[in-house]
Amino acid sequence: MRHGTALGGLFGIALLLSPAAGSDAVAQSSRSRSDMLFEPWKAAPHRGAPPSLTRERLGRADMGQGVAAPGDDTLNGRRSLPSHLRRQTVDYPTSEPASTIIVDTANTYLYFVLGNGQAIRYGIGVGREGFIWSGRERVSRMAEWPNWRPPADMVARSPDLPDFVPGGLDNPLGARALYLGDTLYRIHGTNEPSSIGTFASSGCIRMLNADVIDLYRRVSLGTQVVVLANSQSTRTR
Repeated sequence: MRHGTALGGLFGIALLLSPAAGSDAVAQSSRSRSDMLFEPWKAAPHRGAPPSLTRERLGRADMGQGVAAPGDDTLNGRRSLPSHLRRQTVDYPTSEPASTIIVDTANTYLYFVLGNGQAIRYGIGVGREGFIWSGRERVSRMAEWPNWRPPADMVARSPDLPDFVPGGLDNPLGARALYLGDTLYRIHGTNEPSSIGTFASSGCIRMLNADVIDLYRRVSLGTQVVVLANSQSTRTR
């Protein structure tokens, strides 16, 4: 993988990354591996969906397509989820086959292609400037309520990090994780729902927990994931 000059030896895969030019690329090259690994999961303990949003409620809420799931309409008690970021079926002509995942980074949307010119659209959180990437990968692993172990070099830089975070509502990876090829990137849930619609991670794609559950049941190992370059996106808002 190539990401400016900093990520070529880090990930060792063929996926082409597309970093921002100029100062963003310089800023990225100055970051250590710990910084690049840490940012996708950098989150305080769970402050998102209310305590009543249990695993059972998430499991029942994931079936609808037209509205946000219960507990996800209010993000961290501070703002409502904008209507354009709520899960919904939309017209989406594409040459990609049905069941393909398409990530539109510029507009913070993820599409699951249904075919016949339609797709399910989800609001997402994406990489910040300097960590935006594009390319094609396939789902190589799927995990429900994934555990998280920060790498040793990350713990060395931030000794206050836990050695292990068990799967659950407090876990930064949220309810589900779809691992992309041999990369460190994944599509996953979040314990920070206010990050949906923002550019905050180091390349991982964040979804509301109810939305990632919904997506998870639609995909399988080998599902193709297309991450669009900004030049391929059409601004929609």
